[in-house]
Amino acid sequence: MSTVISLLGVPLGHVMRFCYGLVNSYGIAILLFTLITKIILLPVGVWVHKNSIKVVRIQPEINQVKAKFFGDRDAIAEEQSKLYKREGYRPLASLIPLFLQIILLMGLVNVIYHPFDHLLRLPAAATQTLVDTACRLTGDNPEASSIQLRVVSAVRSGLYTADFEALGMPEVIARVRNLKTTFLGIDLGAVPASAGGILWIMPLLAGLGAYLLCVAQNRSNVLQSEQGKLNQYGTMALSVGLSLYLGAFVPAGVAVYWIASNLLAIVQLYILNAAINPKKFVDYEALEESKKQLSALQHVGGKRTREQKTRERADYKRFFSIANKHLVFYSEGSGFYKYFEKTVKELLDRSNVVIHYVTSDPDDQIFDIARSNARIQPYYIGDKKLITLFMKMDADVVVMTMSDLENYHYKRSYVRKDITYIYMFHYPLSTHMVLHTGALDHYDEILCVGEFQFDEIRAAEKLHGTREKKLLACGYGQLEKLYDDYQKMDKSGRDMPQILIAPSWQADNILDTCIDDMLKYLLGQGWRVVVRPHPEYKKRYLVRLEALVNRWKDYKGGDLVFETDFSGNETIYGSDVVITDWSGTAYEFSLVTLKPSIFINTPPKINNSDYNKLGIEPLEFSLRSRVGVSVDPQRLDTLRDTVRSVLSQETRYAQEILAIRERYIANFGSSGKACYRAIMDAIKSYSKK
Repeated sequence: MSTVISLLGVPLGHVMRFCYGLVNSYGIAILLFTLITKIILLPVGVWVHKNSIKVVRIQPEINQVKAKFFGDRDAIAEEQSKLYKREGYRPLASLIPLFLQIILLMGLVNVIYHPFDHLLRLPAAATQTLVDTACRLTGDNPEASSIQLRVVSAVRSGLYTADFEALGMPEVIARVRNLKTTFLGIDLGAVPASAGGILWIMPLLAGLGAYLLCVAQNRSNVLQSEQGKLNQYGTMALSVGLSLYLGAFVPAGVAVYWIASNLLAIVQLYILNAAINPKKFVDYEALEESKKQLSALQHVGGKRTREQKTRERADYKRFFSIANKHLVFYSEGSGFYKYFEKTVKELLDRSNVVIHYVTSDPDDQIFDIARSNARIQPYYIGDKKLITLFMKMDADVVVMTMSDLENYHYKRSYVRKDITYIYMFHYPLSTHMVLHTGALDHYDEILCVGEFQFDEIRAAEKLHGTREKKLLACGYGQLEKLYDDYQKMDKSGRDMPQILIAPSWQADNILDTCIDDMLKYLLGQGWRVVVRPHPEYKKRYLVRLEALVNRWKDYKGGDLVFETDFSGNETIYGSDVVITDWSGTAYEFSLVTLKPSIFINTPPKINNSDYNKLGIEPLEFSLRSRVGVSVDPQRLDTLRDTVRSVLSQETRYAQEILAIRERYIANFGSSGKACYRAIMDAIKSYSKK
């Protein structure tokens, strides 16, 4: 290594000698040396700057690749490599300046440590004589890296004048004595850690210079400014730490070079940005949008225990170890099994198909159900790993209630292009206001609640120019299950009617806007009032909920209950009237019990701002006046009269709601059979391909 460093010192020694001869000042020579090397290496800086612009320009595409193949490192690496090749980007180019900087630094250290060889160009014999003499007089180690600098100090000290003059080399001694290694009163040949005193300012200045360069690069370097804060601060800490070390343990002249090099690098950065402005080449709006998409994926799944991760790896491996999977169900959580339940029962009773049931909930009830039926194969796959599983899916038919397939991070399989993807609804209303634009575009079949959804889906396909999907009116199994449970309930009379307040958890829901006024008008009227918040509201806004309960804790009327245990539905279906804003619970309540609901007209939740372009009014709007009554939040003083009115018209509402159920809900009582036939037809159709 010492040989390599010595070789580096030869050409750099020539440059340093030229600079020293020009200005006759060691410090200024180092500054001039730094400037010359920066000018010589400017073409490299320009090339690296352009190379950095290339990768930032394609960063939106890279982020999209990372989002598309999230979790699949091999696919990401392959696609990213294609983008690099297309753009002619060299990933290692950004390391070249650092590599050259290290080379220059090592060479300069050699030059500074060996002034006899590089600046004075003394004959080797004369150098050896001076070293031997100085070591004999001072006791210094002749093998020390800084021995030539120690000789200079010994000659210039005046303590050994007679001894050096006795060597018979007056011209050589004079040249050594006249070597000016000081700059602004500091000996640049001394090492701060050894000499101490004022020299300790050098590592501090070196660290400051490195800090300023990092700040400038984090703000203005086209590539480094796009790095995450952790990487930026990590680089800064490393650079400043290295600079402090160099400034303390190598000659002060090296610190001068390091400080000057960092400051000139800042100047070069802004010159290059002005000459080749990255903003002319990079679409920063697209870049920010792609960052948001990718960032959303980083938070998918949340924290999991080690046991869950181990279990997930085993289930993932087991899933792909099974060939010829005909049917896969995907459930977002245990609460979604109820939408599949009747269909799964029909499949188990009427076929021999093995159901591969993937869930993102480690406590999904499907694991208990599967213990009693070997034809259900359950798998726990967390949200992040699920992204990869979806991309590598190898089943014939996939059934799920999750919308927006392909639109976000869950994609259709790129391993098999012939999979039939089937969507089942987990609510009984319209498709075009609650779902996002294009939420169903990438499914092959839709098991609709009723034919009213046909018109909505076809209109959306025509509006957006997307392909037609196979639509089947199958019904809504969850409604049937609720109806069955309701029929089994004890409906013996209560001492007073029960009013259930069941709001949604969306913005501007009634718990956040008008619940206190509602209670003032409803309490003390001979009704039992139950407030049952949405489970998601309790999960997200527990502090708000606790504040609400606390406000009414001193109420002594005995007719107010806050229900925060959602394990049962008795409170819902044992009520006489449900009051909500936009929660689907009200429609399920009315369609099951044939009893009316009251709707508070808070702002609706609209996920598709283009819904009105279809020219079809969503059932969420049109049914409000048919299954009950709407009340303006500003007219809550009419609420008690509205409750009395709907309670007195129970028979009329029962007839109207029954007609609505018969018109809009297909196959009521036999939806499981309809879904079974649709899924089996899809499996058989695949086998004929």
